[in-house]
Amino acid sequence: MGLNSNYSAQKQQHTNFLPHRNERKATMTDQLNELHTRLAQVRQEHLLKFWAELSADERTKLARDIDELCLDEIKLYWERATISMNANGIKLDGRLQPIPDGQILSTARTTSDKLNAYREEGLQQISHGHVAVLLMAGGQGTRLGFDQPKGMYDVGLQSRKTLFRIQAERILKLEQLAEEMCGRRGRIVWYIMTSEHTMQPTLDYLEANNYFGLREENVVLFEQGSLPCFDNDGRIILDEKHRVSRSPDGNGGIYRAMQRAGILDDMQQRGILYVHAHSVDNILIKVADPIFIGYCVQQQADCAAKVVEKSAPNEAVGVVAIVDNKYQVVEYSEISAKTAEMRNADGRLTFSAGNICNHFFTVAFLHKIGSTYERKLKLHVAKKKIPFVDNAGIRLTPNQPNGIKIEKFVFDVFEFAEKFVAMEVPRDEEFSALKNADSAGKDCPSTARADLHRLHRKYIENAGGMVHGEICEISPFVSYAGENLVQLVGGKSFTGPVYLRESMQGNL
Repeated sequence: MGLNSNYSAQKQQHTNFLPHRNERKATMTDQLNELHTRLAQVRQEHLLKFWAELSADERTKLARDIDELCLDEIKLYWERATISMNANGIKLDGRLQPIPDGQILSTARTTSDKLNAYREEGLQQISHGHVAVLLMAGGQGTRLGFDQPKGMYDVGLQSRKTLFRIQAERILKLEQLAEEMCGRRGRIVWYIMTSEHTMQPTLDYLEANNYFGLREENVVLFEQGSLPCFDNDGRIILDEKHRVSRSPDGNGGIYRAMQRAGILDDMQQRGILYVHAHSVDNILIKVADPIFIGYCVQQQADCAAKVVEKSAPNEAVGVVAIVDNKYQVVEYSEISAKTAEMRNADGRLTFSAGNICNHFFTVAFLHKIGSTYERKLKLHVAKKKIPFVDNAGIRLTPNQPNGIKIEKFVFDVFEFAEKFVAMEVPRDEEFSALKNADSAGKDCPSTARADLHRLHRKYIENAGGMVHGEICEISPFVSYAGENLVQLVGGKSFTGPVYLRESMQGNL
């Protein structure tokens, strides 16, 4: 199943929306009665209050929106959202435990021999075609002042490479490294979850750039789902007279989206056993990191997380911990300052495992989630100002929060894992998020560039070279993570800006 065929199949599914999928064309009255009956069962019949005013095309769109609501789950969603709202503000201190030492590996405190053994295991799995990458790329670059998919954003590197291109090239390099060690070329399939708004631009961008050297059949796009927006009484909001108000269902929607799009079956057919899942906006991401893959395989984990050490007790980042004997990500707001400040005998924070949306799954575990546990995922609720249509049919944007949006989070499957492990990695080597415009001064293009320059300069210096200047970039085709640089840079001095690329020219 290639990218184009998968997307076309999805588009075909989206056209098959009529409530009765049979050959008889329902009259308008039949259709209205049928919709009203279904909606009344879940107390949402108000969605039809403007039916008489709609054109045939608008009625078709509204019927499709209603059909996509999964009405049998609507009541359950609202009940669970209410429970979630009531739980907001409850502190978890007394129920909290840190990750046991035996379940977390710190790469900074692990011998190079051990890390190399994990790396070799990971490269073996890659060479056999057992590894895939699951990229969460549904977001637009709105906060960056960029109206396209965030993966298409040019961070301002010398190479002018976008996030998508950097990550694609790291995949290609990793396939090469695995082939060099194992003697066979395994393909890493790149599964990309987009949103309704980013699907077509992402597809067009990848096609225009020939998938950056990856095989087209090994790049598979699928679309993230959505959930309805509710008012404070549990009624679904109308965005327009003929459109239901919906919002993306969060990165945790990836499990249902994979099942619906046939991604899990595709993985099984290709012989994929392990998946590295991450968000698109980390410029330092080690895509399909063989050390991470190898560690998880040898630990026989079915689910894992990469984490970074919290920079300070009050850093507003979720931490991976144990609550009531189950692994989960605990938000900073869910623990007291006293608990956040707790330290071990060595002076390190007790709850220090900062979550960075960087995960490992076995395909077998993903199948369990899709078939059994996805329906049990927690719902995270946010009160928002949601545009709505008033009783006169006029669309208004409120000044105060008037309803709720619901999301699922990718990490909420941790509690269902039979074997969960974590790997702590250095923040300066593996995590630099791109979320804000430069005016924020944090998690922005300037910090992302600086972090990548600093890391690549470190790679050269570790290989025996010297860099004069701050700007330093190494193409993924030259080195995936600092390996094989000694012959190229050892004993040499470089004056910035430095760009090591495929032609092996160090100075620009």
